[in-house]
Amino acid sequence: MKQTPAETLSHGVYDACCTVCAASHTGHEHAENEKHLHFGGLPLKRVIHFAIALGLWLIGLALMHLNSGGVSWDKPETGTGWGPLRWSALILLVAAYILAGLPVLRSALSNLRQGHALDENFLMSIASIGAFAVGEWEEAVGVMIFYMIGEMVQEAAVLRSRSSIDALLALKPDMARVKTEDHWTEVSADGVSPGTELLVRPGERIPLDGIVLEGAGSVDASMLSGESRPVPVNPGDEVRSGTVSLDGVLVIKATKTADNSSAAKIIELVESAKEAKAKPERFITAFAKWYTPLVVGAAVLLAIVPPLLLPGAQFSVWLYRSLILLVISCPCALVVSVPLGYFAGIGGMSRRGIMVKGAVHLDSLGNAQYVAFDKTGTLTQGKFSIVAMERASGIDENQLLETAVLAEQESNHPIAQAIRRGGKERGISGTLTPAGTYREIAGQGLELRFEEPEETILAGNQYLLESRGIALSGDGPGRGMEDHTAVYIARNGRYYGRILVGDTIREGAAEAIRQLSAQGVTQTVMFTGDAEGPAHSVASQLGITAVKAGLLPEDKLREVEKLTGQGLTVFVGDGINDAPVLARSDVGIAMGSGADAAIEAADVIIMTDDPRRVPEAIERARKTRRIVMGNVIFALTAKGIFISLAILGLANMWLALIADVGVALVAILNATRALR
Repeated sequence: MKQTPAETLSHGVYDACCTVCAASHTGHEHAENEKHLHFGGLPLKRVIHFAIALGLWLIGLALMHLNSGGVSWDKPETGTGWGPLRWSALILLVAAYILAGLPVLRSALSNLRQGHALDENFLMSIASIGAFAVGEWEEAVGVMIFYMIGEMVQEAAVLRSRSSIDALLALKPDMARVKTEDHWTEVSADGVSPGTELLVRPGERIPLDGIVLEGAGSVDASMLSGESRPVPVNPGDEVRSGTVSLDGVLVIKATKTADNSSAAKIIELVESAKEAKAKPERFITAFAKWYTPLVVGAAVLLAIVPPLLLPGAQFSVWLYRSLILLVISCPCALVVSVPLGYFAGIGGMSRRGIMVKGAVHLDSLGNAQYVAFDKTGTLTQGKFSIVAMERASGIDENQLLETAVLAEQESNHPIAQAIRRGGKERGISGTLTPAGTYREIAGQGLELRFEEPEETILAGNQYLLESRGIALSGDGPGRGMEDHTAVYIARNGRYYGRILVGDTIREGAAEAIRQLSAQGVTQTVMFTGDAEGPAHSVASQLGITAVKAGLLPEDKLREVEKLTGQGLTVFVGDGINDAPVLARSDVGIAMGSGADAAIEAADVIIMTDDPRRVPEAIERARKTRRIVMGNVIFALTAKGIFISLAILGLANMWLALIADVGVALVAILNATRALR
């Protein structure tokens, strides 16, 4: 059966987290044939095997106790003879060992054949077999029993961590109800093309991104963006795939294919997250390669050297200590908890509509020193409207607006859309003249040329007209108009006037800036291609500490490069012209409603378009890193203490189990805190 991207991700990360432990290799054996047989999230067969093994081990311990007249946990007695109790105990313990330890032994043998012998499977196999050889039967089985407990807890933690990502599978409906002639027909969503009309009934998931043509109601976007409140929609509003219509019948015109829909993008983004490892993850991977061989070498020396050099030293005693050393030294706590911590962090952030493309970006985000924002569509809503029109002498407002609508009829820029809406309100459609040759001039505006009659229209900033030698005239901005964006219009070399367009600040933008300052971010900056007036007006309202206005895309790039030279820089944007800056910054954050190029270039996607998710993402990244580094320090410290005790002969196999399984359990459970 072909796996979906999210399924591939879930199993892929599960494998990455669990490869280091023996029982994890059984995860795929039950993936298909036991899909519906689970207990507490774990495969039922696995739970039954553990229960039987634990029962046999406990009964065996009881029989050994009865046979020997008491069991010393420091050095179990071998009993007074080979009577029925002792034989029965041995049979039960061997059976328990096979049930609990067979996966570990099988993995160790398989790795040995492939030339990768020195791993934790090898350590546990040698330690347990050695314990059998020196007569420590109960301890040999106990090693595998407790190891199995650790593996089951670990697997449950991984399953819990990946549950938020598994939920992405529900975002992408397989079917869509499309209009064919006079009726609606269900077809595969993958085959629906843009422009097709879709019908979505209450309780159904919207299959493709689109625009509402008919109907009204509210949609549940919580799975997509983490926003718990229903979002009201009306004709003309944009809706995203993966959201659910709660109380309205909607007729939607698809604007994207299934492969390019919001749901597909999220699945693709999360799938790519497993490809990038954070620095601590890469360190642990490299650490494990030399750590395990070093431990095996130390255990061999501990078993051989003291009996040769120390008078009266017994080989069996030092062999027992070396076996304890092998159990204690198993690196599971490190090589499992670190990637699991980052995986849990990514899963927890995805619940809040913050999609991170990889652990390396999550780790970098926690070190943010400078946070730079684009203005339009990021800190502001990008929903402009005409607030004033200032016409040149001899030009009336209709002439000015008609010319502006003609110039902006091919542009998708929010300001162009505002001008077209303003024209539509006055009955100017923008199709009074056949479309001419359209050319966008980066950072300045646009030019529209017509051949018959030969005409040229310019619409853009003041610099665009001045560079063409067009003199500006008029009374200048009125009181209170200085902070609005001005679009200057000229036709055939004559200045027609300018249209002032205003934008509104996004809800939560000011709070986001305050939170960033409270988090200790060195500086918040705003980079924008807008004029000085509107830029400084927005910055002053939000409390942003530095502003760079009138920037071309290449200027933004240079400014970000300056910041990255001073410290780790996060850039937040949403437009096509932000894509190079998002790619160049240490961490690029794109708004989910932004341009495809921006989303592709970014490292983190804010699906809610809420600026407050930026400081939240930084705080969650810092928390995840604290958890991961805490696990590293805790595991290394605990291992060091217990290894010292083993060498001095102050630790037995039971203490070794606490050192191995106990430390791993604590680290794994601590890693899952990153989900919350």
